[in-house]
Amino acid sequence: MKEMDKSQLEQTDQENTREDDGMDLAKKLAEEEAGIGRKIEGNTRFIIPVIAVCWSVFQLSIASWLILDTIFIRAIHLGFALLIVFMNYPFFKKTHFGLKFLSAKDRIPIFDIIVALVASFSALYIMIDYTGITQRYGLPIQRDIVIGIMLTVLLLEAARRVIGPALPGIAIAFIGYSFLGPYMPDLIAFKGTSLSRFVGQMTMSSEGIYGIPLDVSATIVFLFVLFGAMLDKAGAGHYFIQLALSLLGGFKGGPAKAAIMGSGLTGLVSGSSIANIVTTGTFTIPMMKKVGYPPTKAAATEVAASTDGQLAPPIMGAAAFIIAEYVNVPYVQVIKAAAIPAFASYAALFFISHIEASKLGIQGLPRKELPPFIPTLLSGIHFLIPLCMLLWELIVERHSPELAAFNAIWVMAIIMLIQEPIKAWKKKESIPDAFKEGIKSIFSALSSGALNMVSVALATAAAGVIVGVVALGLGQLITQIIEVLSQGNIFLMLVITAITSLIIGMGLPTTATYIVMASLTAPAIVMIGGMHDFIVPLMAAHLFCFYFGILADDTPPVGLAAYAAAAIAKSPPIATGIQGFMYDIRTAILPFMFIFNSDLILHNISSWPQGILIFVMACIGNFAFASATQGWFVAGNKIWEVPLFLCVTFMCMRPDAVASYVGLPHDQRYWVYPVALILYGIIYLMQKPRIPVRKAMTAKEAFGDY
Repeated sequence: MKEMDKSQLEQTDQENTREDDGMDLAKKLAEEEAGIGRKIEGNTRFIIPVIAVCWSVFQLSIASWLILDTIFIRAIHLGFALLIVFMNYPFFKKTHFGLKFLSAKDRIPIFDIIVALVASFSALYIMIDYTGITQRYGLPIQRDIVIGIMLTVLLLEAARRVIGPALPGIAIAFIGYSFLGPYMPDLIAFKGTSLSRFVGQMTMSSEGIYGIPLDVSATIVFLFVLFGAMLDKAGAGHYFIQLALSLLGGFKGGPAKAAIMGSGLTGLVSGSSIANIVTTGTFTIPMMKKVGYPPTKAAATEVAASTDGQLAPPIMGAAAFIIAEYVNVPYVQVIKAAAIPAFASYAALFFISHIEASKLGIQGLPRKELPPFIPTLLSGIHFLIPLCMLLWELIVERHSPELAAFNAIWVMAIIMLIQEPIKAWKKKESIPDAFKEGIKSIFSALSSGALNMVSVALATAAAGVIVGVVALGLGQLITQIIEVLSQGNIFLMLVITAITSLIIGMGLPTTATYIVMASLTAPAIVMIGGMHDFIVPLMAAHLFCFYFGILADDTPPVGLAAYAAAAIAKSPPIATGIQGFMYDIRTAILPFMFIFNSDLILHNISSWPQGILIFVMACIGNFAFASATQGWFVAGNKIWEVPLFLCVTFMCMRPDAVASYVGLPHDQRYWVYPVALILYGIIYLMQKPRIPVRKAMTAKEAFGDY
């Protein structure tokens, strides 16, 4: 008996060790994405945090009192990012050729300090010699060319260190194409460019590296990322998941539903699916496994929830602000367009988690194992104040995103400053010491926010190289190539765009994928559609590129989000990615639907009742599609029920197409909705006799006495 107990203890210890290793791997992936590279020892460990805090202070200054030319802001923003990267990331991850200084992780080698200073200077050069550069615009001198080449090379090297080789590789391919264009086959031949014109476009104007993407990163995205870092340091991430567990953890498949809700709340201010997984998945994945979810499905649920967190307004993984600039509309219009697809997608994910729980016979966690709802809600309700303020200023007051984020940041700073002394007062501990802890938390958030921005800043700057090459004259050629490949078929063109986005997105951050695909294909979608008398709103084309850039995060074999979740769940990464993508198929159909039915992005719709009707029917359509793909509604599907579910989906998502088929005028297209509901009800009645008999958890059992 004792030997058996000893064996069980050893097995438990081994399982705990594997879980700890998985957590460490997931956190390592998150740290790498967040800009945390070297673990420096000694007094020099303060260098990078001090630079990061200075960067945050600069960004807060330009949002409040410091007035600078927009090019200066972009140059300083990029200069800080390059300085941090070369000091924080070694050239190699492992030692090669015996050159240990190129892979040093416990110190900053002199070589990297020199490269960091040179890279930062090359980024600031446009500001240092701004008057001279503007006077000789289009006619760069030798010094301009040397520094411009140096900036381009060091920028791509910095991007390689942080993001990986994919984005620099694509940029190098475009650069090579810009010079070798005249020697290409006729279909893709391009007149080419000179070195002077290339450098002028990339490093001496606002149409290359210093373009719109970098501007949005420097003026808006930084503040939102900093706000998210402050929430995280204050403990809001833990609060959100505890609140989700207390609210939903007791229902059927409760931990999965709590994961979805927690990831959605975290995704409001997080631009990273991996960071989202590490924040929420460390709590929810073990709980999902505990109630009976297989490790692969537990990890896949967290992957789908965290990936889709970037769809949710108001932040949308930082791309919302770039979309607003590209489409040239107020930011609130992007929120309006993104709202129905995002929330319908999340509603369908809740439905999928319920389906999986029903298939596996999984109930919720016992109430005694869950935090009480009301005390949990009240314990962190102060975190909702800056969030509500942010949404109020963006949506109601219609303030600029940077002003709204700045105001939310100072409110959050006050909360961080006083919450520790209040806790100390309640526990009768030292208030001055708690006050010092609050100040430390603020400085830690300033540093963390800047480090989190490194990958975004470099992604937008490096993607600017591709945008700049396209602006040299490739845009029209790309449209012609896409038209030839798609043979003028709008649907085939969308499929090509979607597949390309998934492939490119496997190695790029979401924001960079969106910038690249929006530059290459969004104008082509609109133009080719117009050539064939099919009007595609520009907003729909940009959201299409954005959605498939996000879906690449969990697309095998490179989906890093799947690797992070699999590390926590101890499940196979490829299988986790495939399962996560199967859950996300319901998201993949939405872009195709709103391209053909612009009602889904509320294009030219301002009526609240009409918008709510479209949202409800989009949810039902997504539910039906989820049932078709997951093989379950209220019971297991029969093969002949799948086409019926797809019919419901099509009628809910494309009432305009069905109305035209049956001869109804366009303004009466919503009469298709009742038919869809009747068909949905018929499917329910068909499956009702097959519903498995299981005890359903009552609301009292789920919530207890709060």
